Amino acid sequence: MSEAYFRVESGALGHEENFLSLDDILMSHEKLPVRTEIPIPRLGAFFPERSGGADTDNTIPQGSKLELPLWLAKGLFDNKRRILSVDLPKIYREGWRTVFSADANVVDLHKMGPHFYGFGSQLLHFDSPENTDISQSLLQASKDIETFIGRFRRIMDSSQNAYNEDTSALVARLDEMERGLFQMGQRGLNDFQCWEKGQASQITASNLVQNYKKRKFTDTEN
Repeated sequence: MSEAYFRVESGALGHEENFLSLDDILMSHEKLPVRTEIPIPRLGAFFPERSGGADTDNTIPQGSKLELPLWLAKGLFDNKRRILSVDLPKIYREGWRTVFSADANVVDLHKMGPHFYGFGSQLLHFDSPENTDISQSLLQASKDIETFIGRFRRIMDSSQNAYNEDTSALVARLDEMERGLFQMGQRGLNDFQCWEKGQASQITASNLVQNYKKRKFTDTEN
């Protein structure tokens, strides 16, 4: 039976998201705190409490603090015009980076943000003085404790030691990308177990060869 949906890989770890990916679509709707650097007309229709209403063309005043979805913040951000500035979400600030440097394995990434790595990578699109620290915290925390790599080892160890078991507790603390890695490890384990039991798919002769043998046998009988 063919699957109704074939998963499209996320492109969030690169420069741009892949909008054929459901994971990236959901991630791009996560809210990002911003501050307007100039008055923005007509945006106030979505934030009536921040605008002066129709009399002011629904203009958002300069200096307003808003929470915009990632896709909209990226569209409005411009280094030259300085339309808005981005405030880092608290989970990417220095306080939380210190937590990663202590022990990244105990952090509940899914609770902090289900797309922690992808969303953090997209924050590098904005001109922030903390970009270098953010990128380091995603992969490597201070004191050479490798955040992602350390968690990756634990994820793969867990996926290879949970055969036919309930894995809900194992993946509860993982973000969506880590859950995808866990599922890949589980598929690899299941495939190996099938191969070891002799249940793996076997090489069979093609229909063309089988039909040829049948015709040859019939000719021999005649």
